[in-house]
Order: sequence, then structure tokens, then C-alpha cells
Amino acid sequence: MAAKVLVSDDLSREGIEILERGGLSVDVKVGLKPEELRAIIGEYDGLAVRSATKVTADLLAAAGKLKVVGRAGVGVDNVDLPAATKRGVIVMNTPGGSSVTVAEQTFAMMLSMFRHVPAATASVKQGKWEKKKFQGREAAGKTLGVIGIGNIGAIVVERARAFGMKVIAHDPFISPEAAAKLGATLVPLEEIWSSSDVISLHVPLTEQTRHIVNAQTLAKMKPGSYLVNAARGGVVDEVALADALKSGHLAGAALDVFEKEPPAADHPLFALDNFVCAPHLGASTQEAQEIVAVQLAEQMVAFFQDGSIKNAVNVPAVSKELLEHLGPWLDLAGRVGAVAGQLAPENASKVTIELTGEVTEHGTKPLTNEILRGLLPFFTQDPVNVVNAPALAKERGLAITEVKKAESPDYASTIGIKLEGASGSIEVVGSVLGKHDLRITRIDRFEIDAVPDGYILVLRNEDVPKIVGKVGSILGDAGVNIGRIHLSRSARSGQAFSMINIDSPASAAVLAELRAVPHVISVTPIQL
Repeated sequence: MAAKVLVSDDLSREGIEILERGGLSVDVKVGLKPEELRAIIGEYDGLAVRSATKVTADLLAAAGKLKVVGRAGVGVDNVDLPAATKRGVIVMNTPGGSSVTVAEQTFAMMLSMFRHVPAATASVKQGKWEKKKFQGREAAGKTLGVIGIGNIGAIVVERARAFGMKVIAHDPFISPEAAAKLGATLVPLEEIWSSSDVISLHVPLTEQTRHIVNAQTLAKMKPGSYLVNAARGGVVDEVALADALKSGHLAGAALDVFEKEPPAADHPLFALDNFVCAPHLGASTQEAQEIVAVQLAEQMVAFFQDGSIKNAVNVPAVSKELLEHLGPWLDLAGRVGAVAGQLAPENASKVTIELTGEVTEHGTKPLTNEILRGLLPFFTQDPVNVVNAPALAKERGLAITEVKKAESPDYASTIGIKLEGASGSIEVVGSVLGKHDLRITRIDRFEIDAVPDGYILVLRNEDVPKIVGKVGSILGDAGVNIGRIHLSRSARSGQAFSMINIDSPASAAVLAELRAVPHVISVTPIQL
């Protein structure tokens, strides 16, 4: 009997035809209310959605036959991934299908700022002819600073070169050689702020990138420069941006995304003539929608025909038997990668993954892929999963070495990653105690026994008395409860190291206060 697939959001006719030609029984029922969808979902083996359908835990509980959810697009915010994983439902998306479209939106907004297109259009429609008022700027000869050169950023670089622009770029996770091949010169972030005529953002929203554009960084930008953000809302402090535009320090800014969508009607940016915006249209073109529909349909057909899994975001591509054996180690691998990603040095270009002990007796590729899947999202806007992580790492110029050792000196098995770059290195090692207890056992030279879960503060300080007490007092006064604290020290360096599990994230003000404590060297927030 043919597998049944429900298409519950708008999908191009070509995508639906591919599903049907693949031998699937397809029902198209768009616009169902949640209760209507829940009433029928039990009949289907597959569900194809865009962003409108909310695949909740409640819906999944009613989907007794469901094997795969396909999302035509990159984001899977409308799918409850933990619930899907728990129920054994594979969730696929379609990464890369909208990269060109988003890059083109970036240039549309940039040129709109340079040539005052929105304001000039409104003026002419009002019967005016204000040529002098709307005198613009050329793109040719300008220096474009690109922050983040993944799939989208790389296309922006290519387009900018065609416009005769000089391109400088900052990306903590790509080599200068790889950047040069794209046509960009890799520079420190400080040089992006000070040397760019236009800055374009192409980064994911993480704890490290939230409000990366703020009052301080805006002040470092060249007077009369421009800012474009078609990446993620939240990477720009919009109030600070409004102040910079109002003062005339920036000549213009363009946002396709906002921290809160839709933004409030009285948003301070809306009153400014030198501000251009759009309602998150980056991926909204007919071509992109068709591409992702076709890509999704082909992936779902391949899954139901021969079991192949492509662009799955919630399961490793391993057999059921191996998955059962490696389960906790895969979880640990992702967390080790994520910890390393949030502690990584600038311009890391060399990755060494080391697996020791009993875990090397089985296929280690899933573990390596899972480490990369945990690592890469902190340095790229591109969607990352265990399927595309190795290729994405290669695209970004990372030299990856896998080392396997049959013997492990201190534990039955360990998983570790070392990142090296021009500015330094970081090494993170972990193990599984018993069957399910995940631990970080070493960071650099510091031996620890830390639980890699939730909100964590990583603190380095000079090994002197009273530091722990001061840190505890600051967190306590801020209402941040400490769940666990793991201490280590290095007599050779005279430094101490702490991993502190906290129940809620520390604010920027609390982090600043911790960093100001005498003898504290660094404080880095981590979220897992």
C-alpha cells in the first residue's frame, strides 16, 4: 500500500506532482484548524508543511503512523523537535534553497538605501519631482564589510565584487585562504567596524551574536556609513541603531528582520527617513518557494522509496542498532562540539577530533558528524545537521583530522575536540559515566567533572582567594541561582577554572560585573 502524505500548507504544484510520481498517495488540505488537523493526522505516514502549520507535541501524539515531517524551507521553529524525536518522527528541512534569494534581498535593500528608492517613489506618487533631495551614492568603489560568509554571505561577496566593491569579511570559523577564494579579505571584527562603507550581517542569532551591533560598535563605524541586516532579528540593537541614524552618524540602515516580528507601530526606526525596511521577505520569491518545494518532495520520495534520509535535523544517519548503542555518546558529542563552539578562538581553521577507548570499536563517523553539528551553528547562519555538517565544514575551509585511540587512560571512552586558530586554541573532552551521565572531563589543561546542560558560565581567573565567594555573591544578588559549580586549577600557570551551572541566563550587566572582579581573566556564557 502506498504511503500517505498530507500537504497542509501551500506547496507548488510541481512539488505535489513529484510526490505523486514517486508513488505516494497525496492529500492537499491547506488551512486546517489545529483541531481539524489533529482529527485526521493519524491516517498519514508523512506530513509536508511550510511555516503556517504548527507541528506541536499534541499533534504528534495523535500521529500514530507518522514517520516523517518535511518542512519546505530552512527554519523548523514551527515543529516541536524534541517531541518528534521522542516519537521517532524524522524532521527534514530544505537548507540552501533560498540562499540566492536572501543574498539578492540584501542587495535590493542596500541599493534602496544608496538611491533612496522607497522615499523617492513616495515623493513622485505625491506629485513631487525632488531630484536634488534624493541624490544618492554608488556601490562601485565602496568597501563592503560582510560579517559571516556562509552560503548566503558567500553569494553576497560574489555579487558585491560584480558591483565593483572591495570586500572585507569577518568570520571566526573560516580560513583566510577560503575567504580569499570567495573574493574577500578576512580581517578582525574591529576592522569591519572602522573600515567599511557598508556592513552586511549574515550570522545566526546566538548568545555571542545577540546585539553584536550595539551602541559601542555603531560608534566605531565610519561616519556616513550604512548597515544592512537580512539575517536574524536580535543581532542588532534597534534602539541604538535608531539613535545612530537620528544623530546622522550613520547615513542609512536597512532591516529585513526585527527582534520582535511584527514590530510595534511606534517603533523608533519608523520615524526616520534614512531607514529602509521589509516584513522579513528574504526567502519570499516565487523561485525560492518552488525550489524548496521540489527539494522537499524529492527528499520525501527518497525516504519512502528506499529509506534514505537527507537533511534530517533531528536524527543521525545511522542504523537503528548502532543508534541504540551510541545514543548517549551522540548526545555527548553534540554537547562537546557546542561547548567548543562557544569557547572557540578567532579564525579557527584546524579541527582535531579525538575518540578513545571502547567507543572506537564501532563506526565513529556518526560521532564526528555530531560533534560538527554541535560546533558549527555558533559560527554560521546556514542550517546545520548531521548530514550536511562535514560538507559545510569543508566549504568553510576547515582542516578536520580524526584521531582514534583504542586505549583511554582515565575513562572507558572519551570524546574530544581541539580547535586551533591564529589567536589560540581550545580543547574540550567529555565522557559518559555509567550509561547515561554526560560529563565534560577536561577543558584545555583543567581537569573537571562538569555537567554539560542548560546555562553555564565558564570562568578563568588568577588562583587567589575569595574569587568564588565574590562570583557567588554577584550571581545571588542578581537572583541567578547556582545549580552546580566545578572547580579546577593549574599550579603551573597560577590560574583557576570554573564551570558554573546556573538556573537562568546571566544578563549583560551581571556578566560585566563578573568580568570586573579583580583577578578574573574571562567569563564566557554558554547555553546548551
